Amino acid sequence: MLLAKVIGQVVATQKDGKLKGRKLALLRPLQLGADGGLEQAKNTVVAIDTLGAGEGAVVLFCQGSSARQGDGLKEVPVDAAVVGIVDSVDVDKKSVYKGDKK
Repeated sequence: MLLAKVIGQVVATQKDGKLKGRKLALLRPLQLGADGGLEQAKNTVVAIDTLGAGEGAVVLFCQGSSARQGDGLKEVPVDAAVVGIVDSVDVDKKSVYKGDKK
């Protein structure tokens, strides 16, 4: 699994029938920076989002065959899937991310 920030959504009116009605999120993977905090990588990933993560949320996502292990995704042609919405991240006993608690 990898960490990423949801930076947008992708809308595709023409797509495989198994993707109809599915939300697609645009993700920017996160990595540990030199200061020990999270920073955005340069690449982007389009992932299926069955959890409804909003823009700005930090999420867990997986790629490859693992992406099709989520509920209802076995037959869906995806290479990346959001599998969790992150509440917090701690590194070396230091908080580097705290999500909004609603």
